[in-house]
Amino acid sequence: MKLTWIDLNSWIFQLAGKTILVDPWLVDPLLFYGQPWLFTARHKTPLAYTPATLPAIDLLVISQGVDDHCHVPTLKLLDRSIPVIASPTAAKTLNQLGFQHVTALAHWETVTLDDLTVQAILGAEIQPGQVENGLLLTDCQTGQTLYYEPHWYPAKEASRLGSVDVAIAPVIGQIFPLLGQVIMGPEQALDLVNRLQPKVFLPTTRGDIQVSGLLPKLIKTVGSIEEFRDQLATVPTTQLIVPNPGEPVEIN
Repeated sequence: MKLTWIDLNSWIFQLAGKTILVDPWLVDPLLFYGQPWLFTARHKTPLAYTPATLPAIDLLVISQGVDDHCHVPTLKLLDRSIPVIASPTAAKTLNQLGFQHVTALAHWETVTLDDLTVQAILGAEIQPGQVENGLLLTDCQTGQTLYYEPHWYPAKEASRLGSVDVAIAPVIGQIFPLLGQVIMGPEQALDLVNRLQPKVFLPTTRGDIQVSGLLPKLIKTVGSIEEFRDQLATVPTTQLIVPNPGEPVEIN
């Protein structure tokens, strides 16, 4: 298993003989709901990958239908013949963009592609009535498992998974007006580790970005990587790896 963090929620997973592009935001800007006044984000430093310099992608995975995961300007620059696994809300957007092989996964549904199994896990409620996906990826040959949740996990549901080899989740929380905390912080990440007992944990939903608009002024940030590192010292069986952007991390 080889994992490359690009920025924010964007990853490349190399698992089960496949190169998997996850939640790509590779071109600027990133707008929420097409409204620059509400939220605009840009990368401060050039990314390791652009749509033109990506390696050959075997599978595109979109965990959520919101703009920081299902980034339409990036998706428009990708090959529409790449197979896609997406949450139901994201699948609607991908179908509208003309992607030819889109599989929508509802919670707890599973799809198998050659030696790779992808299961949709109940994830965060992004807004009332819109509950998005976490993901469990399994290499059917080696048995390696990877859990990915970029926002928030329902604790009881995560416990259904048993232990995993690798977990990717946020450790810097965000509290939104009206919605409350929708991105987990150090305490929730530690609870996730205690429930799933991963051998390796990698933080996501971070990056070197510049934001503007009304919403960033109202968001409250909770915790830090350093705080989580200190808390994780109580779980010596889990190794914390904080990857640099564009540098592959090999998990043996």
